[in-house]
Amino acid sequence: MAYPRNLLAPDEEIVVDARPHWKALIGAVLSAIVGIAVIGLAWWWVASVDYADLAETSIGVAAGVIAAVLIGWFAAAPFIRWSTTHFVITDRRVIFRTGVLTKSGIDIPLARVNTVQFRHGLIDRMFRTGTLIIESASDDPLEFDDIPDVEKVHALLYHELLDELDGDDEPRGTRTA
Repeated sequence: MAYPRNLLAPDEEIVVDARPHWKALIGAVLSAIVGIAVIGLAWWWVASVDYADLAETSIGVAAGVIAAVLIGWFAAAPFIRWSTTHFVITDRRVIFRTGVLTKSGIDIPLARVNTVQFRHGLIDRMFRTGTLIIESASDDPLEFDDIPDVEKVHALLYHELLDELDGDDEPRGTRTA
């Protein structure tokens, strides 16, 4: 789902609208697979041991509830967190929003941005992702992890900063290189 347009200022245009890279979900997917395998093994083991019907049912239900809670905690929660995280660059500001029940966010006006950096290691380069580091006028640098195509986002943000410094008010479609 894209960032809601009704949360933008009048005439504000989105330049980048991104979620964290899908690489951030690898741990959640592996947790779900391991959890499902453990549930299967637990139920197979309970079925292979000769218990009274009530004990077998109780152990099976308890294992199922514990597995559902753990899978929800380690697999579903990261997916929900990922799907509700937005990294947006407009022609006026950088917006970061995350959260479901407790939302948090930060807006950085482009006029306050001092430096923009990116960092990505070998694995990040293979997945074409990385960390974008933005230093504003008075705050410590902010790091945004798992930004897809971080080099392209870095370049776009840098160009928007140059346009902000130049006072470029031309409509986006009429800019020349």
